[in-house]
Amino acid sequence: MTETQEQTTAEQRQRRVLLGTVVSDKMEKTIVVQVQRRFKHPRYRKYVSERIRYKAHDENNEAKTGDTVRIVSCRPLSRDKRWMLQAVVEKATLV
Repeated sequence: MTETQEQTTAEQRQRRVLLGTVVSDKMEKTIVVQVQRRFKHPRYRKYVSERIRYKAHDENNEAKTGDTVRIVSCRPLSRDKRWMLQAVVEKATLV
């Protein structure tokens, strides 16, 4: 393997993948994704829920509010955007 191929494979391994729900799609080519995780608190041994909101790039404006999506980390695209939409896992059901 050449040096450039080793660098590209190393960069691909570092990409984080998260699953979350779209909470806003009002911006142009940008969605806000809320990711919820549960973890045990190190000191108190109690399960804690944490919700974090990420801004992700959505090139084709295909994700809508309520959809479950998969996002991957990427290079900084703007001041807040460091994530990119990979796939829409589940469409939101209309009630």
